[in-house]
Amino acid sequence: MGAAYDTYDYPSYWESREYEHKAELIAIQSFLERTSKIKTILEVGAGYGRLTPSYLSYAPRIVLTDPSSKLLKIARSNFKSKKVRFIQSSVENIPKKIRQSSIDLVIMVRVLHHIEDLHKTFHAISKIIQKNGYLILEFANKRHLKATLSEFFKGNFTFPLDIFTIEIRTKKRKRSLPFKNYHPDTILDILKGHGYKIIEIRSVSNVRNSFLKRILPKNVLLSIENLLQRPFARFSFGPSIFILAKKVN
Repeated sequence: MGAAYDTYDYPSYWESREYEHKAELIAIQSFLERTSKIKTILEVGAGYGRLTPSYLSYAPRIVLTDPSSKLLKIARSNFKSKKVRFIQSSVENIPKKIRQSSIDLVIMVRVLHHIEDLHKTFHAISKIIQKNGYLILEFANKRHLKATLSEFFKGNFTFPLDIFTIEIRTKKRKRSLPFKNYHPDTILDILKGHGYKIIEIRSVSNVRNSFLKRILPKNVLLSIENLLQRPFARFSFGPSIFILAKKVN
C-alpha cells in the first residue's frame, strides 16, 4: 500500500459502507475468540484505525502501522492510550522497526490487494510474528460468485480453475494503485509455504448488494451475514475472504 492514501479521503470512503465494515468486524471478533495468550497485536495497514476498536481490549500492547502519514495522524488523534504505538512504514520495512518474533497477532485487512510481491510481504510478516503466533488476513477474492457468473456468461467456463491474479488499476487517486484479486488457492498455498496452519476461513460481505441494502435493515443484513460467513467459505462465495492462521514453523 503506497503513500498515495495521503491524497485520498479514506475515512469518507467508509461513511456509506456500514454493512461492509460491520461484516468485517464479525469475522475479526470470531477469530479473536479462537486465539489465546495475546500480549501484542500489530495491525498492518491500519490506516486511520477503523478496525482498532474491535481488538483494542484483547492485548495490553497495540501497534498500528501504515505508510500514510495522513491516516496515522488521524489514528493518533483517535487513540491516545499509552498502550497504542504508531509506526509509519511499508509492509516490507516493518522488520527494520519491530523486533523479530515479538508479535503475537498480526492483522492485515484490505492490504493484500495493493501488494506487488506476496512472498516478500509474507517473509517480512514471518520475521516479526513469533512461533505459535496468529495471523488474521483478508484478501480480495477473485473467485467470488458475481465474478464467476459474469465470466460464465462470457463463455469462460474454466474461470473457477484459473489461479492467475486479476489486477485492476484505480484512477480515482493521483497515484495509481494496483488492486489485485487473488484466487483462494494461491493465498492458501503461500501461507502454508511460509509455515502457517489454517485454522478457519470466512467468506465476508456475502450480501453486499445495493438492492438488498436498500430494502433490508442493517441489523437484518448483518444477522444473515453472520450465518453465512462460515458455510459460504467452503465455496469462496463472497468478494472478501478472511483467514485465521497460526505460525507453526
